[in-house]
Amino acid sequence: MKIALMDSGIGLLAAAAAVRRLRPDAELVLSSDPDGMPWGPRTPADLTGRALDVARAAAAHHPDALIVACNTASVHSLPTLRAALEPGIPVIGTVPAIKPAAAAGGRVAIWATPATTGSPYQRGLIGEFAAGVRVTEVPCPGLADAVEAAADDAVTAAVAAAAALTPADVTDVVLGCTHYELVETAIRAALAERTQGAELVFHGSAEPVAVQALRRIGARPEPGVPATGGLTVLRSGRLGALPAAALRYAEGRLLAGRGVVVG
Repeated sequence: MKIALMDSGIGLLAAAAAVRRLRPDAELVLSSDPDGMPWGPRTPADLTGRALDVARAAAAHHPDALIVACNTASVHSLPTLRAALEPGIPVIGTVPAIKPAAAAGGRVAIWATPATTGSPYQRGLIGEFAAGVRVTEVPCPGLADAVEAAADDAVTAAVAAAAALTPADVTDVVLGCTHYELVETAIRAALAERTQGAELVFHGSAEPVAVQALRRIGARPEPGVPATGGLTVLRSGRLGALPAAALRYAEGRLLAGRGVVVG
């Protein structure tokens, strides 16, 4: 099987690593847009145009499914991408894990980009899945950019700022941007100090979206199968190498461990 993933940058690593862990035999196509990133500040129409180009570049490699491993692109571009590629290629979007976070009835914090925080889209998800639950929306300015650049000091500063805005009695944390899952360890450490070591439950989207992609193509997780899957890297439509910044993260090292060229 072959599964493609798309994002503006390396935020797709978390979902790609999840697919790799669940199906070591899957061929992966990673399609990003270094020429056009970041997507967040773009208008919805401009962002959708960029996302469609990235999706079509991946589609040219004939994947069985395409994961839109980007919350922003999923919000603004998913209908257009599905209209262009389905039913030939199932398109799976990424939604913040607000529903499972709220299911336990605890106190939820949603870490997201400033553009997503307070947006009608996120407020709609809160209204639909977290009615009656105390939810705090936590904007994380600069965090996605810092993760993309693998800039440790900037990541530390952005995480600390977001942690300071997170209620000390929170029980569940939603990582509402795919980039954030790459620095979950740093976020956990910052919030452990903030909450005085309270046991928090973190909710990401990488594994659920990977499972959904397998389900859409009639496959199931089989982590024990031989690790025969390869990797194709597309950068703004061009065949390329895995960015060097990817190796700063465990997910990138997992993928690069399969003999992937890094540039």
